[in-house]
Amino acid sequence: MRFLFFSFFFLIFIATQAQKRCEYDVEVNDSIGTLKTTKEFLMFERKFGNNENYVFFSLSNDNGTPVLNFQLVHKNNDFIKAYCIDAKTKLFLQLENGKIVTLLHPNVENCGSFMRNDERNVRILSANFLFMKNNYDDLKTSPVISMRVKYTTETVDYIIKKEMQSELLNQFSRPQNYFIDYLHCVEN
Repeated sequence: MRFLFFSFFFLIFIATQAQKRCEYDVEVNDSIGTLKTTKEFLMFERKFGNNENYVFFSLSNDNGTPVLNFQLVHKNNDFIKAYCIDAKTKLFLQLENGKIVTLLHPNVENCGSFMRNDERNVRILSANFLFMKNNYDDLKTSPVISMRVKYTTETVDYIIKKEMQSELLNQFSRPQNYFIDYLHCVEN
């Protein structure tokens, strides 16, 4: 009986420790509504020569609706091509279990912003994507192995690493487990 009791509490402990602690950049609760947004997380990093590409995710709960915040950052000494999004833009997440989760962009066209920083060109594109009900629960249990973004003029694939030592942030992370670790932070 003691073994069964110990096993039960051990399983509960493992399940609660598997999810990361929620840390929020934004937490607002007022007469207009509620908004919680997790800290940004580096999902993809590629540096080749002078060209640097980064994809950051954060999760929000906007009045009970979970939202994925997507940010694409390009840095280069040369001209940087603009990636644009519109209401037809979709973000596809391929999971390790073989399923594909589709997220929709509800907003109008956006091509991001361009700036010059320390003699380098920087282009930043930020967008919000809505989760669809099908396969939403699969994100909580299966790692993400790749991401495809259907921009207005082309489709780009991003391979999500199981483990990553970021040169930009100088920290270790596990991007494939992002939704497993943090999706619970924006659920009601």
